Amino acid sequence: MAGNDAAIEAVRNVLSRLRKRRGLRSNRLDSTEIDAAALLGLRVIGQHAERLGLRRQDAAVPVIREMVRRMPPTDRLIADAELALGLLDDTPSDQIDPHRLYAPDLGARREYLCERWRQLHEAVRAETIPPAPTLSQLRRNPEHRAFAELARLLVDGTTYGSHPPEGAPAPHHPHEVRGRVTVVGDAVIDHLYRVEQIPQAHSTVTGSFIAHPGGKGLARAVALARLGIEVHLMAAVGDDEAGRQILDFLHEQQIRTDLIKIVPSSPTPVTAVIVAPSGEQAIIACKADPAVLTAEDLTGPAAHRALRDADAVLMSFEQPVPILEHVLATVGALEPRPTLIVHAAPPVSRPERLYPHLRVVDFLIGSGEELRLLTGSTEAAWQLRMHGVQTVCTIDDFGCSVRSDRLSVDIPPFPALLTGSPGAHAAFSAALAYRLLRSRQPADTGDFTWATAAMVATQSLDDVPSAMPPADRIDHIVKLASEER
Repeated sequence: MAGNDAAIEAVRNVLSRLRKRRGLRSNRLDSTEIDAAALLGLRVIGQHAERLGLRRQDAAVPVIREMVRRMPPTDRLIADAELALGLLDDTPSDQIDPHRLYAPDLGARREYLCERWRQLHEAVRAETIPPAPTLSQLRRNPEHRAFAELARLLVDGTTYGSHPPEGAPAPHHPHEVRGRVTVVGDAVIDHLYRVEQIPQAHSTVTGSFIAHPGGKGLARAVALARLGIEVHLMAAVGDDEAGRQILDFLHEQQIRTDLIKIVPSSPTPVTAVIVAPSGEQAIIACKADPAVLTAEDLTGPAAHRALRDADAVLMSFEQPVPILEHVLATVGALEPRPTLIVHAAPPVSRPERLYPHLRVVDFLIGSGEELRLLTGSTEAAWQLRMHGVQTVCTIDDFGCSVRSDRLSVDIPPFPALLTGSPGAHAAFSAALAYRLLRSRQPADTGDFTWATAAMVATQSLDDVPSAMPPADRIDHIVKLASEER
């Protein structure tokens, strides 16, 4: 055995020893009981430790948890339970018992794996479920395969922070950046009506219709995933066929769905988007009250961890105001804080309830009208900065005006065939987050120019998420525009 094979076997041996007793804990990596040098010396752990200023012993646990999330369902369940990583801590108790799955004794964890094999696979939405092994069978091939696969992922040093679909190798993104983003917003079914013109009262127009997953939150999550970023979406859907369609779509797009709330006996929200040939649009939001997030949904450990561990948080005003207040307050209390990018739409009643929280907003984005409705002032950018917003981005007609303590920039519109695009603001927010994660520096004019170009790349009268552009498409638009100018 040579090269990577020897390293994989050495790391597998360390992991096999770490699963004993209570499982993987950073303090066990400090102990002389286990020689963990083969694990702690890995490049992927060293990079994560350096990026966050951690000891390698403390960086190892989150890296291993992340790699386990990438594994095929059966291997993931075995590694999660036997190392007691707690990835299923927040699964409803009527499906599994986390206290038994992560019991203090390895033997008890193994027994529960075998006993609840099918239910555990259903909990992680495995497409196929292999026959349940006996305890002795589990201890042979399945365990060896799972820990060898985990060791291979760690040794290969796959970039920490990207998330491939279940069971698939990590996709290659030429522009891939390290980072994690949590999106708080809506996941709905868009009823998209393409019409000759927006109908007026007492008028009839002809058009066509398609239905597709959408919503401001979902569109931003898709845009981030297209740019190679690991993204978690926090939203609510109904327990109906539309909700299942949204979950399937998110899985296809490689978006984490562990924070999606499924509301029993409730329809999934629907939004009617009426689009004219010019790109002009009108929107009717038909939201069923039960299919929304509540403050209680954000107080659990998984939701708090998703905000705490994010490099950036993206949100709009789709959720109820108490949810917006809770997210803003939670992010504001974190140290260090993730970058917070907020889209000031749709309009909220009593926007003054959000004013005390604006100081935690790093980037506030909206059209001139959206920002006016938020502030009640035609001098919205100035008013918002007075309330503590770090940077205000006013977006109109595929152009952008940026105002901050560092910048006062007006980026003219890129050439466009349409006057508007339903997905433009989602693409801008995601593209800005991507540039910030890539450079790890304060945003400059080039970052806002790139995000503005991303809006033009979304020009489409079809479903909004499918219009979200990859990085090379945005690069192409910027390059052509610079050559033209």
